[in-house]
Amino acid sequence: MPDIEPQASERTDPRRLALSRWENEGGAESGRQDGASTGVQAPADVPPLTNAELVQLQVRVIALENLVVALLNDASDRQLDLVRDMAAYIRPRPGFTPHRLTIHAAAEMISLVDRAGHYKTRGHSQTK
Repeated sequence: MPDIEPQASERTDPRRLALSRWENEGGAESGRQDGASTGVQAPADVPPLTNAELVQLQVRVIALENLVVALLNDASDRQLDLVRDMAAYIRPRPGFTPHRLTIHAAAEMISLVDRAGHYKTRGHSQTK
């Protein structure tokens, strides 16, 4: 049997686990990296989202983006570097097909860090 089992240190490292999920362009391919099927398939009879549902999703995404910016505002330089590293990691690498959603996701991650940096330079004096 080929050694496809990750080493114990790789299984317990949450950062490595999170980054490994981006190997298939954020799930754009049908199977896992090791070739095994995930077993999760979208039902064919799922109705499309209504306009109201799409608007609600947009509102939630905007709220989550602002929440992430607020949290990144107090992040350490090490944590901000980690976000930048993850964004660089999910960008297309040599030999991989560029996927526009992945490219946009990486750019959005950097944008969130940059937006948080804008508030860091303003300080907390205006909110107190």
